Amino acid sequence: MTGGARFRLPWDRRRRPAAAVEHVRPRGYRHIASVRVGVDAVREAREAAAGHFAQAGVAPGSAFADAVLLVVSELVTNVLRHAAHSPVADVGITVAAGHLVVGVADAEPRLPDLTDDGMGAGLRLVAELAADYDGEVSAESAVDHGGKVVLVRFRIPS
Repeated sequence: MTGGARFRLPWDRRRRPAAAVEHVRPRGYRHIASVRVGVDAVREAREAAAGHFAQAGVAPGSAFADAVLLVVSELVTNVLRHAAHSPVADVGITVAAGHLVVGVADAEPRLPDLTDDGMGAGLRLVAELAADYDGEVSAESAVDHGGKVVLVRFRIPS
């Protein structure tokens, strides 16, 4: 643009037409905490997750918050049981598009068996909690190291 001409939007930024708003992706939120694998890992992971509930839009003390914290506890407990050689577990909370995803990564490359017959009591509980909030459990190889990440997706209640 030359001569000081300025581009003008055909509408006021504060009052965008519906068509302009519905195509704008909502901003997400993500936090990852690394906790040392050891006796305090579950407590530290729960505290790290709970400490970011406000930014993630989760009401502390709600049934949903309790479900998320129980999932964090179970997944970190599984790291202690099945990937104890991992020096740390990375616990992530990601919120976007009405969903909250808990991810726990460790250095063990073996993926958990997520079939009904293959899951232990802890993962079965995690799957039930996810299902209560129209969610699911999955596991995949980690992209940035030789381990894995277990992901639990929830639909955030309105």
